[in-house]
Amino acid sequence: MKKVIGIVEDEKDLNELVKRYLEKEGYEVRSYLTFDEASPHTMDDDVHLWILDIMLGNKSGFDLIEEIRTHAPDVPVVFMSARDKEFDRIIGLEKGSDDYITKPFSPKELVLRVNNIIRRTYRDETQRTVVDGYEIDELQRVVFDGSNQIELTTKEFDLLMLFVNNRGTAFEREQILQRVWEENYYGSDRVVDDTLRRLRRKMPNLSIHTIYGFGYRLG
Repeated sequence: MKKVIGIVEDEKDLNELVKRYLEKEGYEVRSYLTFDEASPHTMDDDVHLWILDIMLGNKSGFDLIEEIRTHAPDVPVVFMSARDKEFDRIIGLEKGSDDYITKPFSPKELVLRVNNIIRRTYRDETQRTVVDGYEIDELQRVVFDGSNQIELTTKEFDLLMLFVNNRGTAFEREQILQRVWEENYYGSDRVVDDTLRRLRRKMPNLSIHTIYGFGYRLG
């Protein structure tokens, strides 16, 4: 089951960027642009981690964490802020945050921090998904066939998770390029076929079907 991340960030572009990176990592993301929009959801029981901007108009992430802690004292919280001030960090820690990241930051760094916190907080829960007889650990990014670990490259694993998280959905090659290789990729869409060919060789029981003239679908 996917872990749920709540994001509260009033910069729409940054909100969408962080959301996209976390979704690519396999998380379910619920994003909010304002304090008032997010406040009713601080009581949601199924959020596994919150990412809060400190400055939210006339309210703040500090106000939100107080609401979150009232209902979920153990849910991890990460603050992000354009203000690299020591007292903000101290206040955040005093209010029970688990991490603090200063803008501008690399979305990949934030994802790594989130992964580490999720792994540490929920390490006693099973993280493996079973697909066509293979066990997939999304957080560790490893795949097992019984007791044998299957070595996948980064793109092979990303391609695998695109299909696993969207089972039954048919993807065109261009869609796969955009989702796995992102917009900055320059080259032939044959890279999709080549990567999929290697993935099928390593995971022969994986039921990824070719839709001729269109693309591919899992299951």
